[in-house]
Amino acid sequence: MTTGSVSLTKAMWRGFRGKCPNCGEGHVFGRFLKVADACDHCGEELFHQRADDFPAYLVMVVVGHLVVPATLAIETAYAPPVWLQLAVWLPVTLFAALALLQPTKGAIVGLQWQIGMHGFEPAKLRREASELAPVFVKDSRAA
Repeated sequence: MTTGSVSLTKAMWRGFRGKCPNCGEGHVFGRFLKVADACDHCGEELFHQRADDFPAYLVMVVVGHLVVPATLAIETAYAPPVWLQLAVWLPVTLFAALALLQPTKGAIVGLQWQIGMHGFEPAKLRREASELAPVFVKDSRAA
C-alpha cells in the first residue's frame, strides 16, 4: 500500500517513532515491547522481526556513554557523597534506558523490514517487483 520506495533512513525513523515502516501510519507495538503481528493501518506483516537483545545492547551503550562521563565529571568537580550520586544517577539511568528502549527496538524492526532480513524478504521482493513493474504503452501507429 506504500506509494513509493521507503528508504532505510525513513523506515528506521518510522520505527523509532513507533509507526509502521511501510506506511508510517499504523503502530509497530501492541504493548510496550511487544511488536504487533501486523500494521493496523496497511496490514504489513511485522511478526517476522527478530530484534532479540540488540536494542537493549544499543541502549546500554548509549546510556552508558552518557551517564558514566557525566558521573565522573560531577565526581571530579564537586565530590558529592556516594548516596547523592546514587540517588541522582540510578533514576537517570533507569529512565533514560526505559525511554530509549522502545524507539530503538522500533528502529531495528524498521531496519530489518527495509533490508528484508529474516521473514521480511518476501515483502521486500514484492516491493521491489512493484517498483520495477514494466509499463506497457500501446503504440498508436500499430494497426
